[in-house]
Amino acid sequence: MKQRLIIFILSLVITIKTGPVSAFTSNHSLSDVLYPTEYQSQISLVVLTILEKYHYRKLNINDSLSSVMFDGYINDLDHNKVYFLKSDLENLEKKYRYEMDEALVTGNLEPAFEIFNLFSERFIEQNNYAINLIDQEFDYSLQESIIINRDNRDWAASEKEMQEFWRKYIKNEKLSRLLNDAEAEMVDENLIKNYKNLLEWMEKLNSNDVFQLYMNSLSETFDPHTNYFLPISYDNFMIGMSQSLEGIGARLMTENEYTKVAEIIPGGPAFTSKKIGADDRIIAVAQGKEGEWVNIIGWRIDEVVQIIRGPKDTVVRLKLLKGDEGHNADPVEITLVRDKIKIEEAAPTKEVMTIQRGGKDYRIGVITVPSFYLDFEAARNGDTDYKSTTRDVKELLVQLNIERVDGLLLDLRNNGGGSLAEAIELTGLFIPEGPVVQIKNTTGKIEVQNDEDNNMYYDGPLGVIINKFSASASEIFSGAIQDYKRGVIIGDQSYGKGTVQNLLDLDRFLPENDEKPGQIKLTLAKFYRVTGSSTQHKGVTPDIILPSRYNSDEYGESSMPSALPWDLISSTKFKPLNFVDHDLLLNLEKNAVNRQKNESYLIQYENDVDDWKKMREKTEYSLNFETRKKEKEEAEKIRADREKLYGTLGQDSEVEEVGPQESEINDPYLKESLNVIADWLAFRIG
Repeated sequence: MKQRLIIFILSLVITIKTGPVSAFTSNHSLSDVLYPTEYQSQISLVVLTILEKYHYRKLNINDSLSSVMFDGYINDLDHNKVYFLKSDLENLEKKYRYEMDEALVTGNLEPAFEIFNLFSERFIEQNNYAINLIDQEFDYSLQESIIINRDNRDWAASEKEMQEFWRKYIKNEKLSRLLNDAEAEMVDENLIKNYKNLLEWMEKLNSNDVFQLYMNSLSETFDPHTNYFLPISYDNFMIGMSQSLEGIGARLMTENEYTKVAEIIPGGPAFTSKKIGADDRIIAVAQGKEGEWVNIIGWRIDEVVQIIRGPKDTVVRLKLLKGDEGHNADPVEITLVRDKIKIEEAAPTKEVMTIQRGGKDYRIGVITVPSFYLDFEAARNGDTDYKSTTRDVKELLVQLNIERVDGLLLDLRNNGGGSLAEAIELTGLFIPEGPVVQIKNTTGKIEVQNDEDNNMYYDGPLGVIINKFSASASEIFSGAIQDYKRGVIIGDQSYGKGTVQNLLDLDRFLPENDEKPGQIKLTLAKFYRVTGSSTQHKGVTPDIILPSRYNSDEYGESSMPSALPWDLISSTKFKPLNFVDHDLLLNLEKNAVNRQKNESYLIQYENDVDDWKKMREKTEYSLNFETRKKEKEEAEKIRADREKLYGTLGQDSEVEEVGPQESEINDPYLKESLNVIADWLAFRIG
């Protein structure tokens, strides 16, 4: 089957004839206009064929797909609607909204490049206009405001309307910096640098960049985890996933003109620092403890990676806009020491905490599991001491049994997954042998993955803590624990990523060429729980639900428009253990609800969650100096109070020793989870 596909694609791309792209109206000089190459046309046909034949979602290449792809491409170019005019969109829609499908099947890339070249023209116009505004004097005593997030607004209907937006935008940029005690002259100088960087970034873009963006607009109509990579993008993707990267241990992506943190890799400096998180935007980088700041707004992602990456044990400083502080976040400076990703830093850790209930002390073990890892190379080479999540947790369980704990918590918050095999094996430590997960492939075939070990390595009360960033393998493990009624799940609804991807090198499908065609990451299967419920979208809903800082429509699979749907297949044969039966769960829920109404640590946290959400949801900002100064002072006080309460990221477990047997726990999720296990122990054991 695979050989037939290769032959079919080869015959398709060898016979394709590509003509020149037709001319269109533009104010660019000829050197500024980008055109597709014949080889890109050939690659596009291969990508399209692979998507049609092998992607899990079977989509027809028709007007419906064309319309979705058109919106995705426009959104990728001008997400905040600050470059295109409404008339631009109307003209492009007439020409291409329902024509992209016809262009794709013939290898015609004209729509991609005509749309991009118009965007480039508008981008240069608006950024030059912004630069001319920067040295103007603004009246900050006026009572006016700006809407930063324009998701729910239309494109500007006229050049005058667009210029008014940019006037307010530059005024807001200057005001934000003046409020951070910057000198007015330095504010102007730095802002001009920012916008010149953006213009230089646009000048450096080439036809490959446009092609990659367009191919991703196609691939992401199938699902958000299917992506096309140019060779350099693939190299950076693999570096981000590597366990041996010397750097900060973060995978980065470009969003508009910003470099955004897509993922923190367990075991790296960013992970151990607890100072940087997913969705934070990096706006400047400095080398060493005293190096000058380099503004990176508008830089290409490969340039950003190069300046952040560096030799082991060297210092890099980052200036961040925190992702959870909304569109008008103030910059925060952090210092990191570059290092390799250390598997031992990502290893599970344990501690024992004492909780009192009814005058009795209960000792509860807490194991934090940052990721599901397996040292494949060591295992393949026959090393009997290879590292894996399951092996390390098993060793901690031995120690906790010696320490005679009464109950156990596994903390999977922010665990984005990893090895499927490890998720299955870890589940096996807590259940007898049996099915753990079902996998349905693109042909509809269903495979059941089982735990083959009949031993249970811990048979006491078990809780699993999850949050919105517990994904993939974390969801398989916690879903199985819940379905077997083996333990109680506590926290927030998980991420909802229930799909499986593989990387395909396009070299295999194209004739030899001096250029490399790149790779495609393709969704080929979906995960299902033993009950038959997909983990896609819904993820795992906790038994005990705690207040969440994040909404599903902002974070998680449900925030992605093209995500594959939730569905249901037949349950596999499994036998629930009923450690968590109806009576126990009712008791735990009743006590948890009572605490949420009466305990100050949960009431305070719920109030803080409401404030976090209001901050992120805020889209309109005053341009009056005194109003903004007051808002900034209030925000700084709130941030300081939260850091004191919860730690830098608002999620860290901070324990203050107050006595030989009792600790003050400042992490509300952990504190409540310990109380749930103590309730279990009191209810069953007394």
